[in-house]
Amino acid sequence: MIETSRLLLRRFEPADAPALRAYRSDPEIARYQAWPSPLSAEDAAEAVRKYSEADPEQPGWFQYAVELKADRSLVGDLGVNLDENLMQAELGGTLTPALHGQGYAIEALHGILGHLFCRGLHHVRAECDARNTASARLLERAGFDLEGRSTESLWQRGEWSDCLLFGLLARNWKPQSVAS
Repeated sequence: MIETSRLLLRRFEPADAPALRAYRSDPEIARYQAWPSPLSAEDAAEAVRKYSEADPEQPGWFQYAVELKADRSLVGDLGVNLDENLMQAELGGTLTPALHGQGYAIEALHGILGHLFCRGLHHVRAECDARNTASARLLERAGFDLEGRSTESLWQRGEWSDCLLFGLLARNWKPQSVAS
């Protein structure tokens, strides 16, 4: 659906469930996420089924499967929560730990932002746990502005944490500044 130099962002398929289960069950990946972990095989299959039935053109969450083109393997997912007005969206994503630090996350983010802004979105937002410094840095590298901090507003894994709020306006989008 969306292609970058090394990645394909596409609809989920049933065969993706084992890979989704593997990276979403990793404690370091799940630490800052709301999903239950470890993820059972049944829950992974159900998540993939639900993701595959969603419509990326309609309001609500659509989860893109992030596929490595070199070997056609599922390496992550990138969710877009399209607002009812179809002019704003929220992003959230995950990448398998084996590919961290190799530019894949910024490449996927660059691909989805280009797609969203080309289709006419005005504003894209993202949130992350304030302790998740890697995600915060990624969003800033992609051109997002830190718009705020919500104190102890996240209850995850039995503890409160602060939430960083990021936003990017279409007029501030500079695709050349986010080379993979």
